[in-house]
Amino acid sequence: MKKQQALARMIGLCLFTALLCQSKCNDRDQFIPYVPVDFQVNVDLPAYIDLSIPSGHIQVSGGSQGIILYRYTLDQFVALDRHATADISAACQVQLEEDGLILSDPCSDSKWLIIDGSVLEGSATVPLHRYATSWNPPILRVYNP
Repeated sequence: MKKQQALARMIGLCLFTALLCQSKCNDRDQFIPYVPVDFQVNVDLPAYIDLSIPSGHIQVSGGSQGIILYRYTLDQFVALDRHATADISAACQVQLEEDGLILSDPCSDSKWLIIDGSVLEGSATVPLHRYATSWNPPILRVYNP
């Protein structure tokens, strides 16, 4: 009887831990300082011509340390804050490497993928902060989720 109770408690604890982890994994936590972001870009303007084709990118002001806009497909854009998450208090800006796909932190050994901000390597454990985007051609809106 005691063994069954202990087993039931152990299973309950494992299920609770798994549910807690799952709910935490679905959170869109913000680890960098919060800055209100809500602006529009007209992709037809010469200043934003690099966003007119997939894999094009530009850097704009805004966010905590600036924002990188990346055109993933004809209808999908990614907006990432340049605030490196390896050491948030250091407030380092990620830099785009020559390949146009990798963002690197000049203050650490961390690297992130431009298509979603996920960590590729290094001491960072948190992805880059991603802003929401909406596309109503030729206007791209970037805002806090």
